[in-house]
Amino acid sequence: MPMDSLPTAILAHMVAINNVPPPPLRSIPSLRLHTNINYGQLNALCHIRGLQSTKCIRKTDEKSLQPDESHNIALYLRQARGGPSIYEEQRGAMKFTEFLAILKKLPIHRTILEHNIVWSMLKKIPELASQLSDKHLKILSRKVFSETWIKGSKVIADDGLYIILKGQARPRIKVLRRLNEDNDSIISSISKDSFVFDAELRDSTVAEIYMPSQELVLKKWSTFGSLEDASQTKADKTQCSVVTEDDCEILKIPAKEYEKLKLEKVKRENMQKLKLIRKCPFYENWPTLSICDLVSVSKWKIFPPGHVLVESGTVISFVGFINSGYCNIYRNVVGLVRIRVNKVKKVKKLVYMGKLKEKESFGEISILLQDPFSCTIITGGEVEMMIIEDKDILALDSVTKELMIQTAKPTFSHLTEEDVNSEYIQKVKEKEWKYFKTKTMKRTLHCNGVLPGFGKWNHYWTTIPRNLKDTLVSY
Repeated sequence: MPMDSLPTAILAHMVAINNVPPPPLRSIPSLRLHTNINYGQLNALCHIRGLQSTKCIRKTDEKSLQPDESHNIALYLRQARGGPSIYEEQRGAMKFTEFLAILKKLPIHRTILEHNIVWSMLKKIPELASQLSDKHLKILSRKVFSETWIKGSKVIADDGLYIILKGQARPRIKVLRRLNEDNDSIISSISKDSFVFDAELRDSTVAEIYMPSQELVLKKWSTFGSLEDASQTKADKTQCSVVTEDDCEILKIPAKEYEKLKLEKVKRENMQKLKLIRKCPFYENWPTLSICDLVSVSKWKIFPPGHVLVESGTVISFVGFINSGYCNIYRNVVGLVRIRVNKVKKVKKLVYMGKLKEKESFGEISILLQDPFSCTIITGGEVEMMIIEDKDILALDSVTKELMIQTAKPTFSHLTEEDVNSEYIQKVKEKEWKYFKTKTMKRTLHCNGVLPGFGKWNHYWTTIPRNLKDTLVSY
């Protein structure tokens, strides 16, 4: 079958393309070798398969620091007395050097492992551990950084807490000197351009001089300054300043970051308080603005088990919102107690009538209307509660107080005297019946010679093996 002209042309074109030789290779331009690069070591590194983790490097470093068996008796004496060994000191020095290197980086450039190393080192500082919780200290550890101060520098700690990591410094103290005394060596040694001393004239004859202390020395891990902002506390800036005696590395915790941390904590607590009030039955339909007025004057408090919150016949001193735990409700009743055969005595007793559970409140009507409580409230376990003191309740605006009177109700106000008396009689009857039943059972068993846990006869029953096919056994 003859081929068409079009496929023949395409085939001829493809053959012609295959017969075209490839282009000649271009010569690679010569590169000038850099003098600072070791190409032999670079070639060896390029042929390494895999990467070595930092954990393996640390393990090899620790193995290299392992002490050899030595005949130095001082090493064994230090170990026997409970002191740190040379290996522990060397390992601590390595960790501290790593800690300083991490602080030189900006917080945004640190890894998670490096943040954890900074956090673990800050937890060992007593002043930080006493002021901050582990959670807050972990947040602040992601914001700290290190500063380098040369010898003779004046460091004013008015914007945070400073911790000396390396070197020494002396705090500056205030000294009052008279300018008209020519024989004063301190006055004569002060120059106008001095960066160590600051002189302020109180009048024409007396000056306030701030100079380094000759007795106090701040060394490694010493702190100066405060986490509180100096602009808010109105503290004297010169009272928290030091003069460096060496080239120092100083860790700075900014006061602004601590202020942000406190504001976030207050914000979270206020949100938790608002949710707690909103879940209470009396405040489900309250406007948010009125609830925020209650949140602003409230605080958290934890009560131990068995604590009497309010007694019957008294006005409570706070409004409580139960966040966790429960409270038992008791009513007073006058009962008769038998003293002798024909004599009885009236005694006040507490009758359990119910409990207050989580997300319930009490005490509003008692404070606003000065109405004494008709029951006694005792904590059943450890109870965490948000409370508002009576003075803060009475200081609220009239609209909020009227709204609280309309929505709230007295605690267990539905109980009548008949309910309390019937509950008391039922409890007494149950107690008497339990006593009578126990006494009767003991008397009956004792008369028949039966002791609980002991029997008179021993029974030897013939057992049938489970794998026995014939179940008929002859005795």
